[in-house]
Amino acid sequence: MALQLEDFMQWPEIEALEYAECGCPELVLGPKIADKTHVLVTTFMPAAETIKVRVSETGRSYKMTQMDEEGYFAVIIPARKIPDYCFLVTEKETLEERELMDPYAFPPQIDGLDMSQFNNGVHDTIYEKLGAHPMTIDGVQGTYFAVWAPNARAVSVVGDFNSWDSRLHPMRKLEDAGIYELFIPGIGKGQIYKYEIFGSTGQRVLKADPFGNYAEKRPATASVVWNLTEYSWHDGEWMRNRKKWKAKKEAMLIYEVSLGSFRKPDKSKDDEESPFYSYRELAPMLCQYCEEMGYTHIELMPVMEHPFDGSWGYQVTGYYAPTSRYGTPEEFMYFIDTMHQHGIGVILDWVPAHFPKDEHGLARFDGTCLYEHLDPRQGEHPHWGTLIYNYGRPQVVNFLVANALFWLDKFHADGLRMDAVASMLYLDYGKNDGEWVANMYGGNENLEAVAFLQRVNERIHARKDGSISIAEESTAWPMVTGKTEDGGLDFDLKWNMGWMNDFLEYMRTDPLFRKGRHGMLTFSMMYQYSEEFVLVFSHDEVVHLKGSMYTKMPGTPAEKFASLRLSYGYMAAHPGKKLLFMGQEFGQEREWSEERSLDWQLLEPVEGGMSPNEKLRQYVGILNTFYRAHPAMYREDWRPYGFEWISTLDADRSVIAFLRRCKEETLLVLCNFTPVSYEKFRVGVPFAGKYKEIFNSDAAEFGGGGFVNPRLKNSQKVKWDGRPNSMECKLAPLAVQIFSCTKVSVQQGRSAAKRGPSKSAAKK
Repeated sequence: MALQLEDFMQWPEIEALEYAECGCPELVLGPKIADKTHVLVTTFMPAAETIKVRVSETGRSYKMTQMDEEGYFAVIIPARKIPDYCFLVTEKETLEERELMDPYAFPPQIDGLDMSQFNNGVHDTIYEKLGAHPMTIDGVQGTYFAVWAPNARAVSVVGDFNSWDSRLHPMRKLEDAGIYELFIPGIGKGQIYKYEIFGSTGQRVLKADPFGNYAEKRPATASVVWNLTEYSWHDGEWMRNRKKWKAKKEAMLIYEVSLGSFRKPDKSKDDEESPFYSYRELAPMLCQYCEEMGYTHIELMPVMEHPFDGSWGYQVTGYYAPTSRYGTPEEFMYFIDTMHQHGIGVILDWVPAHFPKDEHGLARFDGTCLYEHLDPRQGEHPHWGTLIYNYGRPQVVNFLVANALFWLDKFHADGLRMDAVASMLYLDYGKNDGEWVANMYGGNENLEAVAFLQRVNERIHARKDGSISIAEESTAWPMVTGKTEDGGLDFDLKWNMGWMNDFLEYMRTDPLFRKGRHGMLTFSMMYQYSEEFVLVFSHDEVVHLKGSMYTKMPGTPAEKFASLRLSYGYMAAHPGKKLLFMGQEFGQEREWSEERSLDWQLLEPVEGGMSPNEKLRQYVGILNTFYRAHPAMYREDWRPYGFEWISTLDADRSVIAFLRRCKEETLLVLCNFTPVSYEKFRVGVPFAGKYKEIFNSDAAEFGGGGFVNPRLKNSQKVKWDGRPNSMECKLAPLAVQIFSCTKVSVQQGRSAAKRGPSKSAAKK
């Protein structure tokens, strides 16, 4: 008895297919064994006039029968196993014949191990499986699409290649992992796509690919098929040397940058063709500037794809895609590659704390709260208008952990600065009573977020390639940089927000009243060794009417610049790595805005010579060079041996003195926070010896008054500041002064003692 096509028609599923509601298209599309000697081939092509199936092995063609008015075709061909074949399609409109491969003839590229690891949240390279990946399967070029949407009733790939018709490429579901997947032949780099999700409650929504590597330029929101394996890197020497890098012992000067507003082209902002410089154009600009200024690293405000410029990148919709505002993924690779070739590390701002509600993003991704919590008390930041990740869901944790590793792996990033860590750690962060849910022990700690942070840092450090993690954590949560085995979060470094808040509040105070706030200068050393710190003057401190660093300083313009030199000098000498936001190094007067370039015109010459802004910029460059040249300034940041107070009690004159030291050298640092100078200022010294001023922020070349100590100073056996030896020097107003310290031999010390102290010292 001959086989009849009607006997194989599953009309309910076919009807669901034609309404784009079929969650298992493999039931009614592609090849299937009909019996021992025949194979059934089916397809859905509404635009086809006729279709033939051509078998590759024999070259024979078999005309398909159109089974309904919508465009469902079927044919039974003689074959004992499923053969290699293609479709010969004659289009209705053009009557031209095209050769097409059948997407449903290709097997899934995700295996059981992939699914098991993903379900358990431990698939570190899941970005190699999910997303859109151009590849060749059995000699056929195309793109493999895969997306996690376990609660969707159906998912389709739609794009410019199928007229955004969700009936044409419905995806197969891998039930064990809730992953929809499909290989589409002929689709390649540059084609745009989205996933149309037919949700659990019947709603339809178009979603960008959570694992997509490139996106359309805003305001468009589709993903773009891309291939990240085509770039050829040239930073091998940097990457090899980085493996030896030890964060807590190295000099670290970070220049925080917003790529979109570092410099802008000389065009109208409304010029959508080129409102920004590209990654490729920015690379030599930033590279040259950072080299000249002596920075060791740049930290980029989030470059992951985001829809709104005004979010500064902190509301991410494309976690696996560098923003297309500045160019392609290859251009971003070129940017980092260029930095590395010139000895500059690149830290990326990363936002695992929350995500926006934009419809094309992660919110209610498959019709349910997939990435976020269902309960808004757990799943929303009421004051930010964003959603909180569900860190208790293994696949969500896998999405984020793999994302961190993705930027280190594919883009050679040197580290990640994790934004808003405090908001992750506390269930009641920014919430009022009744707006949050306690943990299983009744506390406000987010235990699942803690486990996530420990996991991501563990995986970063497991790479053993010198890449680091930095926490922006604004509370006293213990052991942020402590080891996980001791209960810590295992970050390499933590932003010292306490120092920043205290110091800026102190500097805003009129010098006449600073003596009442002297403890704000010294308190940071009470907790300095509780964590591994980065001292920061970040973008957050120069926006939202907080004023620039320049406008925070009281007094005349000259006093403001002196105070900035003092602030940056004190910051350099204080234990901890350093971060400064762009524009503050030259005293930009206006607050930062993402809508405009930095005020580079302030560096142009003025009548009489160099502008004070240019002098400040040069000062910061020299200060950075000085910091890097003296290991006492950084090598022992992490332990008490590297710092010692000389004077903390001189509140009346707002003066502090301390030592920075390492095995190779000892430096004496004096800071005067008032505009009063002292011709003969006595300070205790660590030992009998010679003291030479090697840095003074009041030097005339920096724009200061030139109140310096040009001659070598010998210590005297005069007790001062609780020390048996002291010295007398000029103390400049609103200045930081640094002296090298050289011990004298016993015999030299006796000779110096015979000479005795100066008359002024003797009188005291």
